[in-house]
Amino acid sequence: MVVSGAACLSASAVFVKLADIDAGTAAFLRCAVALVPLVPMLLHETRRRGPLPRHLWGYATVAGLFLGADYVMWTISVLDVGAAIATVLINVQVIVFPVLVRAFSGTRIPRRFLYASPLMLLGIALAAGVLQPGQQASHPVRGAVLGVAAGAAYAVYLCLSRLSGRHSPEHLTSPVCVSTAAAAGTAALIGTLTTGLPLDVPARAWGWITALALLGQVAAWLLINRASPRLAPGTSAALLLLQPVLAIGFGVLALGEKPSMTQLCGCALVLVTVRIANRAPGRAGRA
Repeated sequence: MVVSGAACLSASAVFVKLADIDAGTAAFLRCAVALVPLVPMLLHETRRRGPLPRHLWGYATVAGLFLGADYVMWTISVLDVGAAIATVLINVQVIVFPVLVRAFSGTRIPRRFLYASPLMLLGIALAAGVLQPGQQASHPVRGAVLGVAAGAAYAVYLCLSRLSGRHSPEHLTSPVCVSTAAAAGTAALIGTLTTGLPLDVPARAWGWITALALLGQVAAWLLINRASPRLAPGTSAALLLLQPVLAIGFGVLALGEKPSMTQLCGCALVLVTVRIANRAPGRAGRA
């Protein structure tokens, strides 16, 4: 489920570029259009399983606030530094997410994960093109900063969603719908104050926006939120690192982007170090 969700998320950067609309508008419409199928699904789930516990509404709302901020910052980063590199930058979550889970729930972080963290950061930096700051990037510094900030906000969303799923595993659609609604409001507010929120979207862009909403929002988060509470946080974060690899492939095929060998090596370094950090130490650990 997490791998499938990562595949849906990795295509989002390509959809944003192909839609060719303002960053704030893309972030807002991604969530607003997703509510069209999510609201009926929430009503159906409420009839079958009862309402989402009241305290979890707060979890989902705060998670959505961070997700909305993540979307605006990440979308600007996509337009600044390219789809593939922006998706690599956001994967700073691989370090922030386990740290947050440790702080809020006491889940231990494996020592080998801590040792591998500097190499993960180095890999992210290489993949982001730090050694080639001007390559295929209109605003490389702003794009890099916003990409990393989006990754931190993304990690907060993952952490709160995981806590919600562990408290009430029978509710799946409800927290996703509440978070999506909060993210839509946050994206609209931030977009209005920063990039603006023009809603006169060309007709040709609506197909890409719909794909972004259905795959990059509805399908991705239903899959990830169902599976994440059942996995160790480091495992979830590691599987979500498939996003940059797939995003680079999508960027090359659909957008003609040409990542350098250094950037590809950075992606490989991230994946290898995360694999080592999350490897079971022995037979008992594997069991």
